[in-house]
Amino acid sequence: MSIKIFYDRINFRLHRTGEIKKFLEKVIMEEKKIPGDLNFIFTDDKSLLEINREFLGHDYFTDVISFDYSENNLLNGEVYISIETIIENARRFNVPRKQEIIRVMIHGVLHLCGYRDDNEENRKVMHGIQESKIKQFLAKE
Repeated sequence: MSIKIFYDRINFRLHRTGEIKKFLEKVIMEEKKIPGDLNFIFTDDKSLLEINREFLGHDYFTDVISFDYSENNLLNGEVYISIETIIENARRFNVPRKQEIIRVMIHGVLHLCGYRDDNEENRKVMHGIQESKIKQFLAKE
């Protein structure tokens, strides 16, 4: 099992990654999944838009895209995150940048755990779990 963090085309580095990785492992296990190989790739808006167009057929910007390579309960995947969109969302929602980064990382993990946000009902469920998890993380700080 390993959670790795990569940076592509950006001048950004996440701090305290050991603590974050440990927390994400906890999120995965609480969802009755086994942490496998998980890669987080922080990139820019342009790169994420290209991925969104090529692999999902969507022509719009987003903050996170998850690719699920899991087998049974062993969670494997890639989570692409646009740091530019996260910075903008943190400003828009008036939350600290780190909080928004952790929120989006949790969101990506929840997608790999099988949650969807493709309709209002699913979005409410996923959002509720995501916000509960971010509160857990913030309580530890």
